[in-house]
Amino acid sequence: MAFPIINSIASWILKKRIHQMELFLKYPHEVQEELLLNLIKSAENTHLGKKYDFASIKNYRAFSERIPISTYEELEPLIEQTRKGEQNVFWNTPIKWFAKSSGTTNAKSKFIPVSNETLDLCHYKASKDLLCLYLNNNEDSQLFTGKSLRLGGSKQLYEDNNTFFGDLSAILIDNMPIWAEFSSTPSNKVSLMGDWETKLPAIINETIQENVTSLAGVPSWMMVLLNKTLETTGKNNLLDIWPNAEVYFHGGVNFEPYREPYKKLFPKDNFRYYEIYNASEGFFAIQDQNDSNELLLMLDYGIFYEFIPMDTFGTSKQKAIPLDEVELHKNYAIVISTNSGLWRYLIGDTIRFTSINPYRIMVTGRTKHHINVFGEELMVENTDKAIAKTCQELNCEVVDYTVAPIFMQERTKGAHEWIIEFKVNPEDLQTFSAVLDKNLQLLNSDYEAKRHNNMTLNPLKVNVARPNLFYDWLKEKDKLGGQHKIPRLSNERKYLEELLQHQIYQV
Repeated sequence: MAFPIINSIASWILKKRIHQMELFLKYPHEVQEELLLNLIKSAENTHLGKKYDFASIKNYRAFSERIPISTYEELEPLIEQTRKGEQNVFWNTPIKWFAKSSGTTNAKSKFIPVSNETLDLCHYKASKDLLCLYLNNNEDSQLFTGKSLRLGGSKQLYEDNNTFFGDLSAILIDNMPIWAEFSSTPSNKVSLMGDWETKLPAIINETIQENVTSLAGVPSWMMVLLNKTLETTGKNNLLDIWPNAEVYFHGGVNFEPYREPYKKLFPKDNFRYYEIYNASEGFFAIQDQNDSNELLLMLDYGIFYEFIPMDTFGTSKQKAIPLDEVELHKNYAIVISTNSGLWRYLIGDTIRFTSINPYRIMVTGRTKHHINVFGEELMVENTDKAIAKTCQELNCEVVDYTVAPIFMQERTKGAHEWIIEFKVNPEDLQTFSAVLDKNLQLLNSDYEAKRHNNMTLNPLKVNVARPNLFYDWLKEKDKLGGQHKIPRLSNERKYLEELLQHQIYQV
């Protein structure tokens, strides 16, 4: 059988990349500075390049002073020009692909430009690097003796003015190298199906026949698929179906609330979990150690990074800083300039650095998905960890959750209101609420200060969701599968109020 030979050859080729990575590990600032100047040089004759006189920009300081930080809404007119077929607007090579990215709510869709450089030098390069890092850490891996079960949110691509738009998964599959297609399951046809509830059984029918050695996808939707697979086959766990499965590559949401449930699905001690950090705008970071879920920031993917400290984000004191000025354990909003022509673009994510030699990060949330109504600075990282810790202490299991503020009234203090859907209910919900509140205080000193003696905030309030509440809510919005997710934290009550109307149980 040819698979062992393929495994050996692939391992050898991929491991060669480790030596190339050593360059940005040893010289991160020089690599980023050179990358920035190359990006500027490439785009100096574009409409945007001429507007800001890219040709005269010779260093980071000039770049940061001349080019404004932008949101999608501010770049949208230029992106729409390119979608209509006009080229050389913000990038010097033709852009025909646009990754359609929409929020969980009914928000307007975004069309993120994807150049050939981004496909080859970012997304596909990152996929190979992920395998490279994993194989380097696991010499005895048999990854290539089987296939990777991929779960994307793919939809068919739509053509408009000789440009194409669709889910990033569809763009990646449409341009996928033969080696990647050969080693993946389900088939491209099934992967690209748009209707989630038709797609789910089709994926199961194809994948249960395969020797799956790895899985890749968003934890929340992968969990739905895997539970349905067990239900369909009548097996006790996934190793009864795929005995050679050895690793799950995941991203999109914090994995901590899902870690224990996945251990039950793949009950063997040496099953690995590797995290990635990517988006429609690019591929940013990869877990590079077996025993730590910190993510190595990849500095040679055609992306120049800047960071805005969250304590000044959105204020008159807001200022982006380059990589060599970041500090450990502070929350930052990420700003990127890319080889698809996104210049000083706010992607909306927040991270903190856990190491600066090399640069490793943890994703802490979204710039829009946090709660700071009362000065508590609550991040998704805090609530995810608190949920995971509470479930571990009380032997329960959470499917999903969302949190919003209860605003102060004339005679009442504020609080946080939760909606939580359980897979395994706690024995006593009042105890669960109290332990969750305690754990949040342990994880966030600002929240602890506001909760001290109920000075500013009253104890949190928990509403228990009926089964499938969040699934039904997303289905109602035609947001099943893929990258769609529940907004876990919000400074307003819009999402929570909508969900409260869908029959919940209150504690």
